[in-house]
Amino acid sequence: MSFKDILKQQQSGMEALATTGVIGLHLVSGPLVGFAIGYGLDYWLGTGPWCKLCFLLLGIAAGFLNVYRDTQHLLKKIAAEDARRKGLVPPPDTPPTDEASTARRTAETQQSGETDGRAGAENHDAQP
Repeated sequence: MSFKDILKQQQSGMEALATTGVIGLHLVSGPLVGFAIGYGLDYWLGTGPWCKLCFLLLGIAAGFLNVYRDTQHLLKKIAAEDARRKGLVPPPDTPPTDEASTARRTAETQQSGETDGRAGAENHDAQP
């Protein structure tokens, strides 16, 4: 295992830890912001506890919605990493190789009889 692999593994662990911290922060900050807005409105309008209660419930709902979205994003990211490790998906830094498009380009080149065209330039440029 090279030093580069160790750094990548450490970076992915830190990203997961940061995402987990953000999930906890969203769970707490939503209700706090909702309560603060409700408190300010109650003070300004003199409506008693009604705005505090309504905005607290809205803040709780917003906090849970944010937690749900963050969790879904994290699960998709983990699934993509697992698929990449198992070899089902090519790594993100490599260009996709679509066999159908390569076969189609080859067939088009053979049908048109091009030897000096764009396809020939692509092959020439790919060589070192």
